Amino acid sequence: MDRTPLTETGAEALRDELKRLKKVERPRIVAAIEEARAHGDLKENAEYHAAKEEQGFNEGRIAEIEGKLASAQIIDVARAGAQANGRVVFGATLDLADEDTGEEFTYQIVGEDEADIKRGMLSFASPIARALIGKTEGDVVEVEVPSGQRTLEIVKVRYA
Repeated sequence: MDRTPLTETGAEALRDELKRLKKVERPRIVAAIEEARAHGDLKENAEYHAAKEEQGFNEGRIAEIEGKLASAQIIDVARAGAQANGRVVFGATLDLADEDTGEEFTYQIVGEDEADIKRGMLSFASPIARALIGKTEGDVVEVEVPSGQRTLEIVKVRYA
């Protein structure tokens, strides 16, 4: 089975969502189905059909999260950083500078399910992350992004 890298923070967020889906959403949906059943004829019962559809989505998401957690390789970022000798590795947080615009920004390299560019969470599979992994502070990297070529300098690498 292929292992999917995930930070401990990302795994914890999935565990929290799974717990909420099982302990809060599942009982709420079951109660809604029971209430809709009490209204009688199920063929014309929109509440019943809506609740059954919601149940299907909820159970699908539960199965999806359980699968992701089962195949996850949870990475201890601090431990990975201690072994990285200053190199950019999965889980590292980077301060970068765009050499063309002078813009500075921070990204953490995370698993695909954790990626959220608005929060500075960059998938390890993205073109920028692939160009940065293995590099060290002070390195300058040319990377092709949808908007064109970018030249990025790695200002700082942190593992926290």
